[in-house]
Amino acid sequence: MCGIGGILKLDRSSVQLELLQKMGGAMSHRGPDAEGIFCEGPIGFVHRRLSIIDLSDSANQPFVDHSGNFVLIFNGELYNYQEVKTKLADYPFRTSSDTEVLLAAFQKWGMSCLNLFAGMFAFAIWDKKNERLTVARDRMGVKPMYFYRDFDVFAFASEQRALLASGFVKKEINLDAVRDLLMYQSVSHPHSMIKNVEQLEAGYYMTIENGNISKFKYWDITDKSNANGVSAEEIYKDTRSLLRTSVSRRMVSDVPVGFFLSGGIDSSVIVGLAAEVSASAPNTFTIGFDEQEFDETKYAELVAKKFRTNHTNIRLRSSIFLDELQTALDSMDSPSGDGINTYVVSKEIAKQGIKVALSGVGGDELFSGYPFFKQYLKYKSFDKVWNATGILRKAAAGIISGTPKRNKVKQLLLGPDCDISSFYPVIRQVVNPVDVKDILKSTNGHSNTPIIELQLDEMKVKINEFPLLSQVSISEFMGYTQNTLLKDMDQMSMAVSLELREPFFDHELVSYVLNVPDSVKFPEYPKKLLIESVGDLIPDEVIHRKKQGFLFPWSIWMKNELSDFCYQNIKNLGQRPFINQKILFDKWNEFKKGNPAVNWMELWLLVVLEYWLNKNL
Repeated sequence: MCGIGGILKLDRSSVQLELLQKMGGAMSHRGPDAEGIFCEGPIGFVHRRLSIIDLSDSANQPFVDHSGNFVLIFNGELYNYQEVKTKLADYPFRTSSDTEVLLAAFQKWGMSCLNLFAGMFAFAIWDKKNERLTVARDRMGVKPMYFYRDFDVFAFASEQRALLASGFVKKEINLDAVRDLLMYQSVSHPHSMIKNVEQLEAGYYMTIENGNISKFKYWDITDKSNANGVSAEEIYKDTRSLLRTSVSRRMVSDVPVGFFLSGGIDSSVIVGLAAEVSASAPNTFTIGFDEQEFDETKYAELVAKKFRTNHTNIRLRSSIFLDELQTALDSMDSPSGDGINTYVVSKEIAKQGIKVALSGVGGDELFSGYPFFKQYLKYKSFDKVWNATGILRKAAAGIISGTPKRNKVKQLLLGPDCDISSFYPVIRQVVNPVDVKDILKSTNGHSNTPIIELQLDEMKVKINEFPLLSQVSISEFMGYTQNTLLKDMDQMSMAVSLELREPFFDHELVSYVLNVPDSVKFPEYPKKLLIESVGDLIPDEVIHRKKQGFLFPWSIWMKNELSDFCYQNIKNLGQRPFINQKILFDKWNEFKKGNPAVNWMELWLLVVLEYWLNKNL
């Protein structure tokens, strides 16, 4: 787990060493254990290392292969690198690292080596002989990759602030990204918050040669697997096996591994499977609170006791989220409406001396854990009626106004159909497009259509070939998962030098579960497939308890303890040329009065936006 960055001068001039040093310094938190720089003519790499596998200095990066021709920088982990290594018996390995296995595999098979690896990664390889740069990102988009290009230079990094530190990128805001942030609480790929900086999409790699930049997709979440046509019992068995393998792979480490144990189903399943596959007791950590409505420690302790884990309860006041607020916001490489929780929890666990932790994040998205999964099945049962009542739906929409929830109903009624490509972008909205348009002044030349809507529409035919529940999961992976959930997990954990691993995002598990028929997955109760597959591991009290989470009273805090902080940022944002100041101030005043039509998250996103702009641009 690391931070990587690089510069390729397309005009063939030499890269300046101090620029690489500045890029590395901007993301030193991602890799406090070592810094390495390669600088040769028009190419330069910088690497910040968080040592996880092969802790020796010989595994430091940038890493050069035995021939001296290929240079690699790599961020992430290849969980099955030892399996791949057995296919490379003719390579003269000098380390026990996954880094060298990746470079050896690339030397032998080129970019087809990506099909062999299971892991989370972003990497770059320089081919000296052919003067070719290759940049790649993992299938699920767990590890970030940002890049900038103009006529003279191609630059890339794990974080946007490293690109800003290079001096090549102008400090200009991307207004399309602002619209997406307000609507969906994060920035959708391939955009970033900075004009002319892009995100490399999940499952893609790029080559840069002779000034030409080419992009290739090597994996697609809509690729089919073989889950159809087998019995429910076989599916349960296969799902358990894939989960077990996923957890086992993610325990590969040369430093102690910890486990987030919230007391919920997902994290409990991960801990239970870890206890099965490991010869030693898992190290589990639970964040507890004095406020009973937030505290889940009693359920976590049931799981810890059952599996005899080395368990640690960490007691926090809920107000610590306020104490840590500005530090957490400072850690945001990209603004987000979420992530404060991840930062605080990651920081507390890192204080225990843990560098690697497994999380249960992703279980809801993959195993139909949200109410919308079941709701969507009901919507689709009226498919024919929906399509035949367009005029009536438009008439009904015309008389709807008021609260955010009612505005969503209005948008759904005006949709062309009730396919997931039409429903998902509305269901996941934080702020409706009318309010966003009011807040943002006219942005000539900028799209008014959210990126996720365009992406789902482009993939509509392929997505519709899947079972209905899987259509929702695919939309979640393309939208909220990549753009918010995984991005926050990475930036907030790496801010405190903690590597998070997510077993539910194993690509083989995901591909399999997405092809499971609705008849097996149907949510008679939440996450039925998961519970039927591994529920025997978990105490009944955990399975049947009411779902709980970090639902802190941000709305109350924003009107009291955070009022001055929020108002100052709202006031400063109102001075920005792209903001409609009157609309902004009116919304703030209505929120302070308690108007239910003004969503607290809408105002919080605007506060976070201004804080990020002030710090970074």
